[in-house]
Parts: sequence; structure tokens; C-alpha cells
Amino acid sequence: MTNPGATPGETSPAILLAHPGVRRVPSERLELFDYPGFLPPDLCTSLLALIERDRRPSTIANANGDDYFRTSETCDLPADDPAVIELERRLLAFNGIDPLHGEPAQGQRYAEGQEFKPHTDYFDATGVDYWKHTTISGNRTWTCMIYLNDVEAGGGTRFKVIGKTFQPEAGKLLCWNNKRLDGSCNPNTLHQGMKVRKGVKYVITKWYREKEWKGIADD
Repeated sequence: MTNPGATPGETSPAILLAHPGVRRVPSERLELFDYPGFLPPDLCTSLLALIERDRRPSTIANANGDDYFRTSETCDLPADDPAVIELERRLLAFNGIDPLHGEPAQGQRYAEGQEFKPHTDYFDATGVDYWKHTTISGNRTWTCMIYLNDVEAGGGTRFKVIGKTFQPEAGKLLCWNNKRLDGSCNPNTLHQGMKVRKGVKYVITKWYREKEWKGIADD
């Protein structure tokens, strides 16, 4: 059941902060939260194994000519897997966002030296593929990202505009609102997956949309 305190596709600071252990970054420039221990170790291990099994090279929505902009690997998580069902249950209990507004959960794997350079999760109206990605389901609203393991060195998630970096920690969730309070896209959510210096990093990403998720438009 979704939380009546939020509109479909959205959540709110009040909903998120109602969970013990959730912390909000003290900034007026964006709504950004972290939640250590969101996932238990056994569930992290199961999800990590799915990524390792089905990973493929990652891509970006709007090619920018930099072949090294995003060098990780990606996995579309199978919605019928018990670990993914439990993940989705926990996300719904946490953020109250109508599941119909969620994109399928994805996993990412970053080996040593791999990174995702500074980017935003929303689709920029000036991008060549903007209409393809937003015509059917609208733009992205909230992002939930979960670290599945500790990393020996590097691999932090840096929000450059506010000078805040989160270090990978197994089970920890980050979430942020990709919009401002007036509904416009918030460029202050610019963030990067910093290079892994030693070890491998595994993360889960779940994006939510303004409208019900029905995929993207055909080329």
C-alpha cells in the first residue's frame, strides 16, 4: 500500500524521516538522504550474485562523445526473483511511492578503475533523446541507490555542487529528489560515481517516474 502523504511517483522528507536511522543532508539546494543498514547482509549477497551473473556493459541515454564517461557494467534485475521481490517490498515500505511509477530495478558493477562521471538522473530537455525517454512515462522524480558491499578504496558517490561524498557501505541506501519544490529539474543533484581504486563496487539503482512506467518510446 502506498503512503497517502505523497502523490503518485513522489515521496516526501516527512515520509522518509519517519524511519529511524534516516538522515537528511543539511542543504537547501536539494533533498538528499542516506539510510545505513537499509538492506541486511544476506539480501545484499543475493542481489550481488544476480548482478555478477547477468552483467553487461553500461550505456548512457544521451551519448556525449566520451567513451569513458560511464565504464561500469549493468544488470536488469529479474522482477520475479525472490531477492528482487523482497527489495521492492522494502523500497515501498520505505518511500511509499506507487510501484507502478518505478522503473525496473537495476544493478551496477564497478571494477577497479571504473567510474560514472558527473551526471544527473533526470532527462535534460536539451538532450537528443529527451522525448524518447520521457514521452510515455514522464521524467524521473526520485532516485534510490543502495550499496551492496564495502569497497577497499574509492568508489564514493560525490554530489559536487554541495561538496558531499558518500562512501560505499554494504546495505546503505541513498535517495534524492531529482526535482525542485516547484517541479522543475534540479541541477544541484549532479553526482558522480567516483573511480574504484581497489576492489569491486556493487550497487542497486531504482528510479521513479512522473507517470506510470510503461517503457520508452520507439526510435
